[in-house]
Order: sequence, then C-alpha cells, then structure tokens
Amino acid sequence: MRQLDLLTANDPTGDYPASWYAETAAASPPFSPLEGAVTADVCVIGGGYTGLSAALHLARAGFDVRLLEAARVGWGASGRNGGQVGSSQRRDQDWLEAAVGVARAHALWRLAQEARALVSELIARHAIACDLRPGVLYAHHRRAYVAESAAYAERLARDYGYESITSLDARETAEALGTEAFHGGALDRGAAHLHPLNFALGLARAASAAGVHIHEASRVTSIGPPVRAARGEVRARYVLVACNGYLGDLVPAVAARVMPINNFIVATEPLAPELAAPLLRGDIAAADSRFVVNYWRMTPDRRLLFGGGESYGYRFPRDIAAVVGPRMRAIYPQLRETRITHAWGGTLAITRSRMPAFQRLGSNVFSAAGYSGHGVAMATLAGKLMAEAVRGGAERFDLFAGIPALPFPGGASLRAPLLALAMTWYALRDRL
Repeated sequence: MRQLDLLTANDPTGDYPASWYAETAAASPPFSPLEGAVTADVCVIGGGYTGLSAALHLARAGFDVRLLEAARVGWGASGRNGGQVGSSQRRDQDWLEAAVGVARAHALWRLAQEARALVSELIARHAIACDLRPGVLYAHHRRAYVAESAAYAERLARDYGYESITSLDARETAEALGTEAFHGGALDRGAAHLHPLNFALGLARAASAAGVHIHEASRVTSIGPPVRAARGEVRARYVLVACNGYLGDLVPAVAARVMPINNFIVATEPLAPELAAPLLRGDIAAADSRFVVNYWRMTPDRRLLFGGGESYGYRFPRDIAAVVGPRMRAIYPQLRETRITHAWGGTLAITRSRMPAFQRLGSNVFSAAGYSGHGVAMATLAGKLMAEAVRGGAERFDLFAGIPALPFPGGASLRAPLLALAMTWYALRDRL
C-alpha cells in the first residue's frame, strides 16, 4: 500500500503554512529553484536548522555550498515548533552515563552546552530578531517527581558544574506559572525560548550573505551522485542530508531509524493585562513532565502559545484547536472563555533512544535527524558538526554517531501502528 507523502499531506509547499509564526515572521522573499546542472563542494539537502547551520559554517570556511529545500527555508519543524532552547541533551545524564559511559556522557553534556551557546552566538553575530528570552520552567505533574528533580539538579551542580537550575515547590511553581496544576518544578535559567521561524529565516539570510546558493522549491528525488531535483542536479564532493521528519523514503537507511510524528500548537487571542500578568512571571517558558509533553510561552503581544498532543498517522486532525485547547484549559481554567485564533501542526522526527541519529551514509555522505522534540539547539549544533566532518574533523560528529540508533520494528507498514499503541499506553499512564 502506497503511503501518503508527508511533505504534501497537510500543507501546500508553495509558502509557509498558516500559523502565528508565519503571520509575524520577518519578510523573506523566496530563493530561486535549482535549474540545470551545477557543481559545488558540498550539497546540503534540507533548509531547516540543521541544513542552514551546516551551510553557514561551511561557507564561512570557504566551501562552495548549494542548499536544496523542497518548500521554503524553515518551512518544516524549524519554523513551527514551540521555540524552546534546551540546555541539555534530550536524555538525562543518568541515562547517557549508562548508555555510553561517564566520559562520553560528559562530552555529550559539553556539546549540549555548546549547542545552547551557539544559538545565542548566531543570533548576536547576525542580528537575528527572534525574541530570544531566558528561562524555562519544567513543571512536575506528579508529586514523586519533585524530589527526583531536586536530586538531579544537585547532581548536575556537583558532577557537571551546572548551577542554573532552581528547584521550586508547589507554591513557588504556582506563583511562577499562574496555575495550581503542578506539585513543583525546576526553573532552568540556562534554557531559553525564541520565535523559531524568525531564527530559521535569520540563519538563511546569514548563509546567503556568506555565499551559500540556496534553492527553494527544489525537492530532491535522489541523493545520487549526482543529487537530483525536479529541474536540476548538483555534482558535489560531499552531500549532507538534513531532512528530519519530512525525509520520506529519500534515504531508507535514515528512514528506518527516524520516525515522523505530528505535534500541534495553538495561540490565543491577546490576553487582557490582568489575565496575562500572573502567567509565566519573568517572561519564562514552561513545559510539563508528561510523556506527551505540554509546553507553552507568552508572545510579545500577550498571546499564550500552547503546544501539546501528538498523532502518528500522516494526516493532521481536522480541528487542531479541539485537540490542544482542552490540554491548555486543564492547566489554565481561567482561559476557558479565551478565544483561540491560530492552530497549526507540524511533523518532527523521533528515534527509539530519543537521541538524534547521526549517520555516515558513505565516505562523503552524512546525515543528522531525529531530534525528538529537542531540536532548536541540537539541530543547530548538528549542522556545525556536519560542517566539521566535511572539513576533516569528524570526532564530535562520531560521538553522536556512536550512540546506538536501532531501527524501528515493523518496517514502514507496521512501525506507526506499533508506536501509536505504545504512546496510547503512556498517555493513559500520564493520567494516573
């Protein structure tokens, strides 16, 4: 049975799908499609954070780079996500130490810190106006998590020198978030949040200014050699695959290890000052401890952006607001009469380990994908590490590539139903 095409199943590729991000993004004229046969040192496939960062870092190093994007730069998850910039890896250090050993876990921690700093550095260097603001509060929906989280924060301070997390009790969490839905929380001042589409567009402008040839509306049909698109081809010494959830069947070796899933966000109408003031004090963002996580933050015009809910089929639900709205109002019942003005979905990618899948697909072909909801910082860093690998320094790329990345069971036809069953179990467990 032929599967739906994720790239076109839910949104037209000619422009950005409707969202609060697209409505408020900096104007960005389209880049011209690839036409005819060209050559380059490096061909980058995908115009999200990974591909744009790789292209920018390579162009700075003097490489001739062509970047091919099927739709618009930042069109996929890079321009639709919750905008949270994490300060750690997707899995905690306890898990990493058990999986790869203490020394490599420490190296991965240092890379997570570099990823967070890299986002800030790129924003500052290229004057990217994307509302970067510090602070994310991780709220605990189970009482037992409060003590566990406090102990973990102490361990990070003791063993990793990270002292930016403050443990909060139920009262402090309620005061910070404007809700009594949680038993406590952990405020990470090292984490941050931003306007994700404006960040992607800023990276694209910086890459273009550095000499990268960016081609939109240039969907790749084969990675070659040469790399072939609808109306042209690129012969390059190196190929970087940076496609994530919208990869499809372009590279089966990557697709086997990277599962596309859908996630959804709503935006409210601008809140009255007295309604907005108690929410997210200090202009922080928030996420909760559920397996299918809820995440939220405030916009500069006092809208609450709230994300939550997942689906594992290719189609988005007909009424996204009906999926996400109840999750928001369960945390903020005071918003029960507040109108939702925007609702959108996007496709990200997860791996079985929830750590990104870095792969060598040949001596001169590299791939990075599967950020599992942790991609703003890690995908940006992944692009830098891919650029390092092209330049001959693959040690840090290989550190990620050495993390076990098992394929999903069941093949293309069964892996989504199997994942849906597992996620249903976790969703029921969250409610207990």
